[in-house]
Amino acid sequence: MVNGQQTMVFPRRKSADVLVQHLAPASITAVFDTYWRFAVERQEIFFRRLDSRLPPWTADPILVAHKFTNAYRASDRVSQYLIRHVIYREDLPATAVEIFFRILLFKLFNKIETWQLLERELGPITAQEFRIARYDRVLTRAMERGDRIYSAAYIMPSGATSFGASRKHRNHLHLLERMLKDDLPQKLADAKRMHAAFDLLRSYPTIGDFLAYQFVTDINYSDVTDFTEMEFVIPGPGARDGIRKCFRDTGGLSEAELIRVMADRQEREFERLGITFRSLFGRRLQLIDCQNLFCEVDKYARVHHPEIAGRSGRSRIKQRFVPKQTQIQYWYPPKWRINHMIPSAPKGEE
Repeated sequence: MVNGQQTMVFPRRKSADVLVQHLAPASITAVFDTYWRFAVERQEIFFRRLDSRLPPWTADPILVAHKFTNAYRASDRVSQYLIRHVIYREDLPATAVEIFFRILLFKLFNKIETWQLLERELGPITAQEFRIARYDRVLTRAMERGDRIYSAAYIMPSGATSFGASRKHRNHLHLLERMLKDDLPQKLADAKRMHAAFDLLRSYPTIGDFLAYQFVTDINYSDVTDFTEMEFVIPGPGARDGIRKCFRDTGGLSEAELIRVMADRQEREFERLGITFRSLFGRRLQLIDCQNLFCEVDKYARVHHPEIAGRSGRSRIKQRFVPKQTQIQYWYPPKWRINHMIPSAPKGEE
């Protein structure tokens, strides 16, 4: 304790057993340093691809062979599609209701192909023209053809007990309809803090803590809300596995507190290891990015540190890396004020 306050002590050395002094010492494993090295190399891959270099973009055999998300959540393909092709659309209404509707419709399925299917079949996607029966017909036909309409990124609860439909997608359409009837978009726009917006989303059936946190982050990419991403964090199952692999003993800190420690100390940890992390055009890793990195290092450690077990006991990385044929034209929420620094970004879009 210093002046009555709890202190955290981070020794400046290449390898540290005692990481945090907070109620009790927190000790780390070898995966802790791998977390930072992984973040550096994954971000370097991002910049090498941005520079239009040809693959392979890394000499790391694990990163060459397997699929990993970006160091920054907003740089991932699905997030980029959401930002550029769902949220910021000059051809669609830009009211809070309409933007919220598009975001939630997209995120309930979290699959680019499902959004594109709905646009092809139904035309402009607007809350004003939303009718459950129309959307249900398109999605049901897709399922009957054997198409997958949901992403495998995270599991969406069926909602059958709350809305009574036999098909999951029908329940989610009813959920979206209820949100619109409850004037949720305006309530979110009026929220003063990110956690208040999170609580509003969390109050709906089928939406747990992790989904509510993901959804409020996606909504915050738009101009409906304007919260800092450093307010709070909700660790998902993969991040919990990564935290367990990085920390032999958490020293009394919660998982959310450990994620904040990582975000707060990022520059000092890179310096300690003598490695250089290229940020997202000056934007530091935010809490949600550090949360995601724990999830990714959990997967990476299955191969790189097989001797260190997580909660799930998984020992393989399922997804192989297959380069996409289409190049992403990276573009971020204009309120971040970084788009003018992207080499390929359209000019005048800040």
